[in-house]
Amino acid sequence: GCIISGARVKRSVIFFATVIESHSFIKDSVILPKVTIGKNCRIQNAIIDKGTYIADGTVIGENPEEDAKRFHITAKGIVLVTPEMLGQDLFLTKPEET
Repeated sequence: GCIISGARVKRSVIFFATVIESHSFIKDSVILPKVTIGKNCRIQNAIIDKGTYIADGTVIGENPEEDAKRFHITAKGIVLVTPEMLGQDLFLTKPEET
C-alpha cells in the first residue's frame, strides 16, 4: 500500500510502496513505486520514476525554466524525474543522514 500523511492528491496515480509526507500537494501526476515525497512539496504535471526520493520543500512542474535545468520535459510539458537526475541510487527510499 501507500502512506499519504496529511498530503493532498488530485487527479494523479500513486503506485504501491509510496510515501507522501505532510503538507505536500500532488496534481495531475504519476508517482511510480517506492517513491518518497517529503514534506511541503508541490508536484504537478510530472512522472516520478520508481525509487526516487523528493526532498522536503521541492517544487516540480510550476516553473518550466527551472525544471529544464534538472529534469527532462516532454513536448506536452510533462516533467520526468528519475533518481539519477537527483544524484540518487535507484530504489533509494530516503537518503542516509550524515
